[in-house]
Amino acid sequence: MKIEKRNNYTYIKADETTFAEFYTTFKKSEASFKSEHLVLEISDKLNSKNEEISLFLSVSKLHQAQKKSFVIVCSSVDIDNFPEEFNIVPTLPEAEDVLEMEAIERDLGF
Repeated sequence: MKIEKRNNYTYIKADETTFAEFYTTFKKSEASFKSEHLVLEISDKLNSKNEEISLFLSVSKLHQAQKKSFVIVCSSVDIDNFPEEFNIVPTLPEAEDVLEMEAIERDLGF
């Protein structure tokens, strides 16, 4: 797992060989990210299934409750198969757009 602090968020990219390895590594360090805006990129090489991506739903809800953004970048899944409040986008620029929109919503009190 590669971690990079950017201007207003932390970028995490999976570099493990399986989704299970990545998820385990993420869960071990999850507490250190709980107060940060996160963009999590899941490589298409991991062949992630919807059920696996859904494991991050609880992390997403936790971040939303703390007024923090959580966005998953994964182009290999159909975003229509996930709840609307679960931010999944196919590219990093789109993830950054989601972060911006959510920051504006928080500023406006939504």
